[in-house]
Parts: sequence; structure tokens; C-alpha cells
Amino acid sequence: MSELSDAKEKQLNFVMLKKLAVIAVLMFGFGYALIPLYKQICELTGVNILTAKDIDLKQIKNSQIDLSREVTIEFDANTQGPWRFRPVVSSMKVHPGEMAQVLYEVVNKQSYKMDAQAIPSYAPQQAAAYFKKMECFCFKQQTLEANEARQMPVSFYIDPALPKEVKTITLSYTFFEVGIKPSKT
Repeated sequence: MSELSDAKEKQLNFVMLKKLAVIAVLMFGFGYALIPLYKQICELTGVNILTAKDIDLKQIKNSQIDLSREVTIEFDANTQGPWRFRPVVSSMKVHPGEMAQVLYEVVNKQSYKMDAQAIPSYAPQQAAAYFKKMECFCFKQQTLEANEARQMPVSFYIDPALPKEVKTITLSYTFFEVGIKPSKT
């Protein structure tokens, strides 16, 4: 009798194993099918759509750029030390909200390495709150090798909240020495 019950128990265990294997395969299949199913549901309901398929990207405009006005940005440079420092262009016109970039050139005219720092100032002074720099050489000290020449970028935009009466902003940098590292050559 125990042989019969052992055989029946083995048969029941084997049937249970088959059922569990089928359930595991169905669960895997359901998980795999969720991705396209989710995409179809999102497309039907309009939820979680990142981009429409028929949009011409060239026609998309940045709505944060105020095309109704231009602001003239004048660039100035002053030095306190033995180098040449100047903007590549003296001015440019930008629309508020539009990204722009200007380059400043600096040349260390000494025969040794020097550390320097640029400090910005703005005119009119109220414009400082609206002049938004994304990248600037003024964010950290610059180390200039002996007789090194370098172009350094300033990427910026003018906040569209700039008062309408401000038509010109002057960005001026004073570049001064913060340390000297004479070489031993």
C-alpha cells in the first residue's frame, strides 16, 4: 500500500510541477508583453507621450525667447597684471531668453606660470540680476603657463524679465593676478 501511495504522491508532485512550470512561463510571458501593451495603452489614452510622430523639429521654437526686442551686450576687459586680456567681439545683440556665447582672449606675457581670477561687473547695475551665465571662466581661478594664450568662453542668456527700458548691458571683467609660480628652468 505504501508503494501505491508513493507512486500516487510522485504523480501528484509531477502534476504540480507541470502546473507551476506553466504558471512560471505564463508570468514571464505576461511580463514580457507588458511593455508593448503599456505603449499601446499610453498611445490610446495620450498619457506619457514624449514626442508626437509627425512633429517637424525645425518648426519648434523656444517660447521663452522674446523676439519682440533686442538687447545690446557690450563687452569690456580690464587687467591688473602682466597680460593681455580682451573680448573677441566688442558687442552683440541678443533676444532675451536666447543663449549666446562670447570668447575672451588672455595672454600671459611672463616667462613663468601665473594664477589669475576674473571678476565680472555689470552696467547698469540692476542688469546683474538678469544676466544669467551658464558657463564662465570667471567661475574659477585660471592657471596660465608661461607665454600661454587662451580663449575662454562665457555662455549666457538674458532673463526675459529684464525691464523693457534696459536696451544695453555692459559686461566688464577685471582679470587680476592671485598668485605667481616661478618656474625653475
